[in-house]
Amino acid sequence: MKKKIIILGSTGSIGKSTLKIFDKDKKNFSVFLLSANTNIKKLFYQAKKFNCKNLIISNQIKFNEALNLNKQSDIKIYNSFEELPKILKKNKIYYTMISILGIDGLKPSIILSKYSKNLAIVNKEALISGWDLIKKNIKKYKVNFTPVDSEHFSIFNTINNYSPKEIDRVYITASGGPFINYPKNKFRKILPYQALKHPNWKMGKKITIDSATLMNKVFEVIEARNIFNIPYSKISILTHPNSYIHAIVLFKNGLIKIVAHEPDMKIPISNSIYRLNNTFIKSKKLNLEILNNANLKKIDISKFPLITLLNNLPNYNSLYETILITVNDFFVKKFLNNKINFLELNNYIIKFSNLKEFRKYKLIKANNLKKIYQLKNYVSFKLHTLGI
Repeated sequence: MKKKIIILGSTGSIGKSTLKIFDKDKKNFSVFLLSANTNIKKLFYQAKKFNCKNLIISNQIKFNEALNLNKQSDIKIYNSFEELPKILKKNKIYYTMISILGIDGLKPSIILSKYSKNLAIVNKEALISGWDLIKKNIKKYKVNFTPVDSEHFSIFNTINNYSPKEIDRVYITASGGPFINYPKNKFRKILPYQALKHPNWKMGKKITIDSATLMNKVFEVIEARNIFNIPYSKISILTHPNSYIHAIVLFKNGLIKIVAHEPDMKIPISNSIYRLNNTFIKSKKLNLEILNNANLKKIDISKFPLITLLNNLPNYNSLYETILITVNDFFVKKFLNNKINFLELNNYIIKFSNLKEFRKYKLIKANNLKKIYQLKNYVSFKLHTLGI
C-alpha cells in the first residue's frame, strides 16, 4: 500500500521542491492533500499530475474561482485548514510537509501533528508562536518531527545523542543577503527589487526581505531555542556569504561539529523523508575553496539592527513572539509596496516591537491557540491605525 503524504503550501518553493522528490518515487507514495493560497492554476496542475483528490485553497476569492473550474472533476476542494479533521477522518498520513507562510500555519501544524507519522515543518511562524502546542501533540502522538530550515535541520542531525547541558554553544549562519557588503550610507535608497535579489537562495518575497534585514535570523534563533531547549545565551549568529556551512555546534567535551551542504533545500527535505536511506540526492564533492575561505564573521549590528530584538527575550515560548511576527509582517508589506524605505523598515520593526504595551507579553506563556490568534489580530488592528 502506498504511503499517504500531505503538502501544505505546495505551490511555493519548498512545496515544489518536495513534490520533485516524491515525483521520483511515485510507486511508494500517494499525494493525499495539497494546499495553496492563491496560485490555483499551479495547484490544479499538481493535483492532476499526482492524482491528488483533496485540495485546500485558503483565499476565499480563489476558492470560489476554483469551485467554478472544478465542476466536472472528482477533486474535493476545501476553504479552511479547520476542515482537516473532517478530510482526514481515520486516515493516517505517513509524511506531512508544512511550508505555508505566516502565523496561519500554526493551527494546521497542531492538527496535523495528531494525524502524521512524520511531520516536517518549515513554517517559522508556527514554530515561533506556538511551539509548546505543537510539541505537546508530537509527544502525545509519538510523531517523528523534523525541522526543515537548513540551520535547524543541521543542528537536529548534530545533537541527537546529546542533552542541552552537554552543549556549550550553537552557531547558526547567515548569508547576509544581498547587502552583506553594501555601504550602510546607501541603505536608505535600497528598493524592493534590490532586496529581493538573494545571492544564494530562491525564496518567496516575504522571506527574501527577512533575509535582507536578517529578521529571518532573529526568528531562527527563537526557533532553535524552542526546538532544542537551548537558552539564548548559548546561541550565536555568524555571517557566511556562501551559505555552505549551516550550523556549528561546540560541545563541553571539546568536540566541534560543523554541518555543511550545498544551498539546496532538497537536501534537508529529502533527508526528512528518507533519513539515512536517501538515494534521491547525490553527494557533491567537498567544496574546499569555500571551506578554506569560509569568511565567518560576527554580525555587524549597525547594518543589521534587528538582531537586537533578541535581547532580553524570555527562555520560554511567550506571546511576545506573536507580536514580533505580526509587526514584521506588517512593515515588510509596507516596504514591498514602496510605502516605507529600507531604513524605515528596520526602525519601525524595532520601535513598535518595543512598545511598552507589547513588552508585557514577554511574561505570558504561549500555551493557548485562541489567545495567540486574538493577539495577532489585535496587533494587526493597532498597526493599521498608524496611518503609515
